[in-house]
Amino acid sequence: MKNKNKYRKGWWFCIILCPPVIFLLISWIVMLLWNGLLPEILGVKAISFWQAMGILILSKILFGGFHGKFGQGMRQMKEKHLQHKMEGMTPEEKEKFKEIWRQKCSGGFFNKNNE
Repeated sequence: MKNKNKYRKGWWFCIILCPPVIFLLISWIVMLLWNGLLPEILGVKAISFWQAMGILILSKILFGGFHGKFGQGMRQMKEKHLQHKMEGMTPEEKEKFKEIWRQKCSGGFFNKNNE
């Protein structure tokens, strides 16, 4: 019984310590990849560890989104709002709405002709 209790005491330490260590390791890898590839390919300057960490955080915010309960709640709220908005529409209005969004989304993010 003592060995099992010892194992549980060490486990919480690993759970608390692992995420920051993993984040620091990934930041270091981003710095190494950036400094190893981009200065020669694109002619940009080398970056420091802290700049790599900032780039990693910024890319998570811009491209990764937020997951977990907060992200699920926002997604559910948007879906409910859209369902509520579509409930009051006639079938013709629903088709027109869908077609407009198909046209807006078909050109991609960087298509400037798509208004």
